[in-house]
Amino acid sequence: MHSLRLEPLGRDVSRLVLGTAKWTHAERGRAQELADAFLDLGGTAFDTGRAYGESESVLAACLGGRRTGVVLLTKAAHHDRASEGGLLARRVTPTEIAGDLAESLETLGTDSVEILMLHRDDPSKPVGPILDALEEHRRAGRIRSYGASNWTTARLDEAARHAAEHGLQGFTTSSVHLSLADWTEPPWPECLDARDTASLAWYERTQTPLVSWSPAAAGFFAGAADADVARVFDTAANRERRRRARAAAQRLGATPTQVALAWLLHRPFPVLPVVGPRTFAELRESAEALTLELTEDDLAFLEAA
Repeated sequence: MHSLRLEPLGRDVSRLVLGTAKWTHAERGRAQELADAFLDLGGTAFDTGRAYGESESVLAACLGGRRTGVVLLTKAAHHDRASEGGLLARRVTPTEIAGDLAESLETLGTDSVEILMLHRDDPSKPVGPILDALEEHRRAGRIRSYGASNWTTARLDEAARHAAEHGLQGFTTSSVHLSLADWTEPPWPECLDARDTASLAWYERTQTPLVSWSPAAAGFFAGAADADVARVFDTAANRERRRRARAAAQRLGATPTQVALAWLLHRPFPVLPVVGPRTFAELRESAEALTLELTEDDLAFLEAA
C-alpha cells in the first residue's frame, strides 16, 4: 500500500486510513476481518473517536498484539446535544479535551496515540488556550501530534500564527470532507467541506495533509441511493460527475469508486482518504485505487462536470 511521510510522526503512513466509526461489538467478527486484511495489505492508519460509540473499544480488541507500527487517529471534544431544543453544546475546552483523551487512552489500551484531532471547533473560544492544552499533552507523551477536524481555514491560520509565536508544534493535519462529488448540505451539523476554490487553494498553498472523510461520497459513485446519500449528494451536477466517472472507469478497467478515489489522490496537496468498507472486496477495491493513474485529460474530463 502506498504511503505518505508525516514528519511530526517521523514515519510513513499508509495513504488509506481505515475508518471504524460504525464498528460495533455486535459485528466484531467483520471488524476483525477488515482490520487484519487492512494490516496485511500494508495499511497502518486507523480513524476512530470518542463520538463513535463502541468504535474505540472494538478497534482495540481487533488490533490485539498488532499495535506496534499502527497509527491511531482518535478525536476529542465533539459537541453534545443539549437537553432542550436540539442545540449543540460545545465542548472545545482544555478540560473536555483532557477528559476525552484520558478515556480514549484507557479504552484503546495504549499510553499514547499518534494523532489526536479536535472533532469540532468553537469559534467563540480563543485558539491560544486550546493549542496550549494540546501541546501540553504532546510534551507529556500522551499524543505524538494533534490536528483539527471541521475547522475553517481561517481558524487554522489563527492556530498556525499562535503556534509560530509560541514555539508550539501546531496542527499537523486537518480533516474535512472532500470528494469528486460536491454536497448540497452537511451530512451532520457543523461539518465542513473543502470543495470550494478558496479552500482548495489554501490546502495547496500550505500543503497541510488533509484527512478526507466520505471520500467516495458515502457510496454515491457506487450507486448508493439511500435517503441520506440522496439528501447530501443527489444533484444533477453530481449525477453528471458519476456518469463521467463511470465512463472513465470503463475505459481504464476500474470502478467508478476507484476513479473518484484516484481523483482525490491526484490533488496537488497531501490527502489521506478515510475509507469505510464493509467487506474485504470493498477494501481491496479502495486499495487498488492507489495504483490508478489519471492523466491530465482524465482529470479535466472529470472536473468539467
